[in-house]
Amino acid sequence: MMMNMSNQESNNQEEPVRQGSFFSRLFNNLASMGLGESLLKVGTNLFSVLAIVTVVLLTRSYFAQAQGNVEQQEQVEGQEGSEIINIESVPAVNVAIDEGISRSAQIHTNIPSRPRDEISTYVVQEGDTVFGIAEKFGLEPQTILWGNYSLLLDNPHALRPGQELNILPVNGVYWEWLGGIPFGSWAEFYGVTPADIIEYPANNIDANTVGDYNNANIPVGTWLIIPGGEREFVSWSAPLGVTRENPASARVLGAGACDPVSGGAVGYGAFVYPSNNRYLSGFDYSTETNHSGIDLAGNEGEAVYASDAGVIVYAGWNDYGYGNMIMIDHGNGFQTLYAHLSALNVGCGQSVGQGEVIGAIGNTGRSSGAHLHFEIMAGTKVNPWSYLPPP
Repeated sequence: MMMNMSNQESNNQEEPVRQGSFFSRLFNNLASMGLGESLLKVGTNLFSVLAIVTVVLLTRSYFAQAQGNVEQQEQVEGQEGSEIINIESVPAVNVAIDEGISRSAQIHTNIPSRPRDEISTYVVQEGDTVFGIAEKFGLEPQTILWGNYSLLLDNPHALRPGQELNILPVNGVYWEWLGGIPFGSWAEFYGVTPADIIEYPANNIDANTVGDYNNANIPVGTWLIIPGGEREFVSWSAPLGVTRENPASARVLGAGACDPVSGGAVGYGAFVYPSNNRYLSGFDYSTETNHSGIDLAGNEGEAVYASDAGVIVYAGWNDYGYGNMIMIDHGNGFQTLYAHLSALNVGCGQSVGQGEVIGAIGNTGRSSGAHLHFEIMAGTKVNPWSYLPPP
């Protein structure tokens, strides 16, 4: 009995050994067949794959849970942020704007200025010029002169502070109808038609009472705006072609006219500056304002030089605004003019060389300050800047 029990216990103890040794025998059999190393590699690779799959699953689970928490938090914050706020209770904040175009609120509407339809007046101020006044009223410079001939005589130098100018509502001419010729011919002289003048509102003409426009029944002495009209400037300066052979043509200008001269110096056809300064102090050359020369800067008493060699054909006072004036005939078709002088260093008929001192800068005649008015003529008055060397 004892032996049987002992045998049974012994059998029970051997069974686990047999079960554990099954894998050992299997591995040993595979190893004996040369498959042990391959089996080890397969097992290692299989373990690696399982480990990777496990990590991926755990990572996806983690991020899914985190995303859910974020969405839940945003919903909670959205519910808290949807609280209704009374905007009137929010204090105003002044924010400074450093860039951009600022616009201020305007409670009134600005109405653009309407076109003028009547002649207005303007009192000349210190420092005013024909160009400046014209720009102020949106007109061409010549309109200022053509609207005020009785005061300015087409001379921009005649402008003085305190003068009261007519300011036309449009570009054109302001002139007195004196009769004596058909009205149509009078209008044609200014480059317009009779209808342009008669039907212009500012002239206050009843078209039903004038009859035939070409022989319009308009009272003599009526001043009329000629819209769009033009005319030649009335010359206020030296005549053209004052030569040594015929200097008497300048006698109408004043006592400085000379007698005929034979011979004398002839110019080179090239010009030098007649003053120490080479910049303006006043008007520039402008056909629009009937200013046929340049006003060079200078102090009273500074030297004036002959721009080219030649003969003096005018030396003395000019009755038309130039004051003390000198003209030189250069004997080659050119003449030069020097005006507003304070002193004359030459006389009629005298030959002068290029660059020789002939006088002194001044402020005589119609001048608003010391400067040298300089002109070059060659059958017509030309722009001096085109003949002088660069400044």
